Amino acid sequence: MMMRTGFRISLAAMAFAAAEPAAAAGEAVAAPPLQIELNKLTSVGGGCRMTFVTSNHTGAELKKAAFEVVLFDSRDLVDRLTVFNFGELPNGKTVVKQFDLKDGECTSFSRLLINGAAACDGLPGGTEACNGVLETANRTDLKFGK
Repeated sequence: MMMRTGFRISLAAMAFAAAEPAAAAGEAVAAPPLQIELNKLTSVGGGCRMTFVTSNHTGAELKKAAFEVVLFDSRDLVDRLTVFNFGELPNGKTVVKQFDLKDGECTSFSRLLINGAAACDGLPGGTEACNGVLETANRTDLKFGK
């Protein structure tokens, strides 16, 4: 009886071990991310300076990366829709970009949404591919994501 129980455990362990490499192989096939982190907000002359830290680990040199963003006011209504042009994002590099928004203190916004890629030159599949590998991170009090 004990041998039989031990045998069942061994089969379960073997099944788990067999599934583990398959998961790892599946993860290896997934496209590496293009990360955009909202790092800092600074009020500047009645406007808001947004500082982003971007990391490109897609395997491609992005000649141009631009994203449509939506800013929401304190009542969570759309304040404005604009495009942030991050320019060139070399593969394997971290790049810091700043964007100044006029007519609105940082505290007047409740959240920032990345609607999607407006341009993505260099990644096979273009803007749809950029949307697929985009990840967001946030170090501010403003809600930020996609």
